[in-house]
Amino acid sequence: MRIFLDANILFSAAKSDGAVRRLLDLLIEAGQECWADGFVVEEARRNLAAKSTDGPAALDRLVSRLHVGPIHAPDPAFEDAMPLPEKDRPVLAAAIRHRCEALVTGDRTHFGRLYGKAIHGVTIHSPRSIAEVLLADARPGPRVLKQQRAQVGSRPARLRVPGKKIAAL
Repeated sequence: MRIFLDANILFSAAKSDGAVRRLLDLLIEAGQECWADGFVVEEARRNLAAKSTDGPAALDRLVSRLHVGPIHAPDPAFEDAMPLPEKDRPVLAAAIRHRCEALVTGDRTHFGRLYGKAIHGVTIHSPRSIAEVLLADARPGPRVLKQQRAQVGSRPARLRVPGKKIAAL
């Protein structure tokens, strides 16, 4: 599947070694085509430069693993019909122009009401929903399992109930 990544996804994946970076790693390892264009890459780069010293280098490493298309000139007749604020229209337009089947964005404010809906053949997803759709049957790699295991304590949690013995969860 061709998946277009919004600038906030690129920013999150480049800024920290967290869930979004692991999601992109899993998508790429599963053979999904992750796409961006110069517009979203530059937006992520500007935001990273303002907030992180290591971010731009991490973004370059990430972008080297993606398919990056050119920035297209705006098409006002096409973009004005999109149900988004003007500043977000180029993102959806780029996903459509690059023939992507999905757009992944963490922008709940502007895209949230469109999550799960298709516009011109592009279904809008949150990071969680794209993971649920595409990775539900995929087994996480050893690194992901190791990170999950490290977060869980070796002792079971205990729950105190007044008047009862301590019960293990």
